[in-house]
Amino acid sequence: MYCGYCRLLYLDAKSITMSILFRFFLCLSVVLFWNCQPDAEYDLLIRNGTLYDGLGGPPQKADIGLIQDQIVSISAPSKATAKEVIDATGKFVAPGFIDIHTHLDPLDNLIRLSDAESQIRQGVTTSFGGPDGRGVPPGFGFKQFLDSLEKVGVGINVGFLAGHNKIRKAVMQLEKRSPTPSELDQMQQQVAQAMEEGAFGISTGLKYLPGNFSETDELIALSQEVAKKGGIYTSHLRDEGLAIIPAMQEAIEIAKMAQLPVILTHHKVIGKPMWGQSVTTLALVDSARQKGLKIFLDQYPYNASHTGISVLIPTWARAGGQEAFLKRIADPKTKAKIEKQIIFNILNDRGGDDLRRIQFSRVAWKPELEGRTLYDWAIDRGMKPSLANGAQLVIEAQSNGGAGCIFHAMDEADVERIMQHPMTMIASDGRLSEPGVGHPHPRAYGTFPRVLGRYVRDKKLLSWEQAIHKMTGFPAKTMGLTDRGVLKVGMKADIAIFDPNTVLDNATFTKPHQYPSGIEYVIVNGKLVVVQGVFTSVKAGKVLRKKVLP
Repeated sequence: MYCGYCRLLYLDAKSITMSILFRFFLCLSVVLFWNCQPDAEYDLLIRNGTLYDGLGGPPQKADIGLIQDQIVSISAPSKATAKEVIDATGKFVAPGFIDIHTHLDPLDNLIRLSDAESQIRQGVTTSFGGPDGRGVPPGFGFKQFLDSLEKVGVGINVGFLAGHNKIRKAVMQLEKRSPTPSELDQMQQQVAQAMEEGAFGISTGLKYLPGNFSETDELIALSQEVAKKGGIYTSHLRDEGLAIIPAMQEAIEIAKMAQLPVILTHHKVIGKPMWGQSVTTLALVDSARQKGLKIFLDQYPYNASHTGISVLIPTWARAGGQEAFLKRIADPKTKAKIEKQIIFNILNDRGGDDLRRIQFSRVAWKPELEGRTLYDWAIDRGMKPSLANGAQLVIEAQSNGGAGCIFHAMDEADVERIMQHPMTMIASDGRLSEPGVGHPHPRAYGTFPRVLGRYVRDKKLLSWEQAIHKMTGFPAKTMGLTDRGVLKVGMKADIAIFDPNTVLDNATFTKPHQYPSGIEYVIVNGKLVVVQGVFTSVKAGKVLRKKVLP
């Protein structure tokens, strides 16, 4: 028997206990219910896209399932589940684009812009630095540099070439002569070591110093070290204007004697007298390949180049470095000889026979010139914009430390002819860039979307599958990448998703700091770095090291 008060306490305690038990079993049933549901099959699922595999094959409608950094499924549209789903209806899904010629230098720029936004927004997921003979930045061994870069983190996958100019300068400074046997041996050892430490090959910049002072035998000897390790040779030729044919013949000879693949980098014919000569240069490529030589090309889709204003100055005038150059121009007779050769180059080479075709991009000592032309500078100075006065200003610019320039001296017909050649890959030759800093060539922001929007969709110069192959599977195979560049189960999940109706470059020569349109998603190693056109700043890239042959 309970008194009334105790009975109330008993009933209240009983009701509380039942309430707690009810809630416990309710929660347990919810947990059991969810645990009975099938686990998410993928980390990320791309549904209903039109897939281009990167091998040049026809498109297919399919879903792609990713787990961590790998493609684990490519199948017909299904009801598969994932932690995150992208609806790619009406979009093209391609391997992430591979830029095999990128200026990832200088080091401070690479570290500051290590998220690589200007490249990723183009759909690029892998880039190769160290072109034109530059190699890794000065002051670093190859392995040391790659190790340091891994600690910084990168937004895209990056690989590097050993640089002939850097190696030669370290051994011989800027001396215009052949190496001694001991010096050649030192250079060979440095090349071999770089290959052991992860270099994908060697690059030369034979238009620049000190590469211009090297002979073909030297290049063959160094390339043979690369060939032993299964690497490639890329070359900024000695000349891309009047003397391009012998310059190409030299590169072909190196391919033959060293027995390795050769990429004629940013292939072009420059200067008005040479317009149309791509017919001849491409015939040379075809002839060499018919003989069994592995000759390839890469190209940016613009009819203007970009390099230092020193390219207008004869190399002999700059031998020994800046101090030696200043001594030469102090002598009136020598300076007159230099001016005469600069005038010749403005007429026949990069100058395009017009001071308005020489546009400043980076001028540390006079940034107000950036975006303006040599013609504009002459007018500002109250000078007649003649070729002679232009030559004087070129010397003045170099005396102040040089300047970066865009040279509008190529013909669009040559650009299109080279692009259509089956051995041509797409590459930017661009520098990592950020809005408002300098006046870069628009290729830094627009190379890959430009090909897709202008040359594929609008001009129909290439098919979608041809263009995507030139940006993905083709460069991957050429560089020896076996786990990227193709949409296939087991490959790394580097993917670009774009709208074929809107993809387009927006950067121009007058307003270069503009990101492209239509690149909607970019995935690097399974991680979303662009989502619905918005950059996420995720550093998902890897530092790539070539696996050398035993």
